[in-house]
Amino acid sequence: MKERKKTTAVVASRYQKARKKDKGLILDEFVKLTGYSRRYASHVLISHGRKLRINERCVLQMDVRKTSLRKKPKTYDAAVAKALREIWYIMDCICGKRLAPALKDVVRRLERFREIIVSEEVRQKLLRISPASIDRLLAKERKRYQIKGRGNTKPGTLLKNQIPIRTFSDWNEKKPGFVEIDLVGHDGGDSHGDVAQTLDVTDVCTTWTETEAVRNKAQVWVFEALKDIRERMPFPLLGIDSDSGGEFINNQLFRYCQEEKITFTRSRSYRKNDGCFVEQKNYSVVRRAVGYLRYDTEEELLTLNELYRYLRLYTNFFQPTMKLAEKTRAGSKVTKKYDKAQTPYRRVLACPDVPADNKQVLKKLYATLNPAQLKRQITRLQQKLHKLKTQKQSPKRKSAA
Repeated sequence: MKERKKTTAVVASRYQKARKKDKGLILDEFVKLTGYSRRYASHVLISHGRKLRINERCVLQMDVRKTSLRKKPKTYDAAVAKALREIWYIMDCICGKRLAPALKDVVRRLERFREIIVSEEVRQKLLRISPASIDRLLAKERKRYQIKGRGNTKPGTLLKNQIPIRTFSDWNEKKPGFVEIDLVGHDGGDSHGDVAQTLDVTDVCTTWTETEAVRNKAQVWVFEALKDIRERMPFPLLGIDSDSGGEFINNQLFRYCQEEKITFTRSRSYRKNDGCFVEQKNYSVVRRAVGYLRYDTEEELLTLNELYRYLRLYTNFFQPTMKLAEKTRAGSKVTKKYDKAQTPYRRVLACPDVPADNKQVLKKLYATLNPAQLKRQITRLQQKLHKLKTQKQSPKRKSAA
């Protein structure tokens, strides 16, 4: 700005004394130097240094307009930012659109368990803060890591000819109980031998997610884990949709679904997006919690399942989710609209198809839960898993010995 003023002072004196033919050249030069529009540049050069008499005592000398930056007081000060950071870490660093709707309940609960202590002024600011302000205040804290695992799905048998590919007519996704299932492998990039697998079960309607670690991909372990998960779910199991892997496409699970009157469908081969709900949870729940290391010992398996007991409570009761409400396409542009972020627990309570007794059980359990304590337990078990991994000899060293 100072350089522009100096340039204006020098060029204006030349411009005001120049002939009409020369003024155009001077104006072109001035526009290139300052970046002003041609019309504004002409006004600046003509007006610079001119005196305007208001009355006998008041004479104004015209100059380039001076703009002063008005300092707006901060609405959200350091105390708010500090409290917000603490809550954000407890809530697993979720985005502002998911965090903002949950703050009212989370702040009250954390204060009840004496996890945070804030003044009334800070509390009120936290309760009315917008998603955009949350993201702005937490911008420096946010770090993202993107790591991709490898899939080890083996094709199922000819039985998949008897298991239909899922269509819209098979499922009622507005009713809880229709789930997508998948296995997440923990081979750490080395697929030799048996490694632990996590069975991920996600309800499409409520986004309720259950996980269970098994020894390997053998159908006997997967089947037992699925039955255990069914007992834990807060609503009846009505439908299962899996990929075409042999751990799911087998006679044991097929007969079980027929006997229990459970709709059993499968996704198309090599179409991961057919199971988009569970695929998303594979990362946001499983991978974010246990990473991409190799887990192949009994102690690691037990630790995984201990971690999942805390993770199911933390995820389903305190992690808000956003569901796609509408998607429109205009040419090559796709516009997506999402519903208001809610936890799976809140979605279950709002669903009229869930039995009232089941809702009452969930409410009693929810009243006892402390999200900060759950987060600490999850972190403790994550550290234990990492310690077990570092203490374990690598396969190459074992073979060399």
